[in-house]
Amino acid sequence: MTGLVIKLKPNEKVLVNGVLLQNGDRAARLRVRSSDVSILRARDAIPKEEANTPLKRVYYIAQLALAGEADTEQAVDELVQGLSVLKGVFPGEAGDDVLRALDAAQEGKFFVVMRALKRHFEFEAALLRRSPAMAEALAS
Repeated sequence: MTGLVIKLKPNEKVLVNGVLLQNGDRAARLRVRSSDVSILRARDAIPKEEANTPLKRVYYIAQLALAGEADTEQAVDELVQGLSVLKGVFPGEAGDDVLRALDAAQEGKFFVVMRALKRHFEFEAALLRRSPAMAEALAS
């Protein structure tokens, strides 16, 4: 059997094609067989006010596009622009993930963008703490 498998914790919320669903009292596994569906788990979303760093801003754009709250074409343009700037900032594995996110953005695969970037939020925070000049330059 193929398809995306979503594992939901008890009472966990998930957005499917713009519709907010909530799991019941038990953990559940769902297999999504359609390829043209937009799915966003609430635990993967960040609030707008948390999108306060370059990496998180790019992540937030992908999140909005995935949730159907942003124009897809405009989101792709913004993601490509933002990720193109970031690809020279992150070394090693984080840099590889930024490139992976850039490729996914160009294909409109917003969840892949989010998955590639989210695990580097702490690394970005450490970079910004080490270099106040970089933090100031990226903020503008």
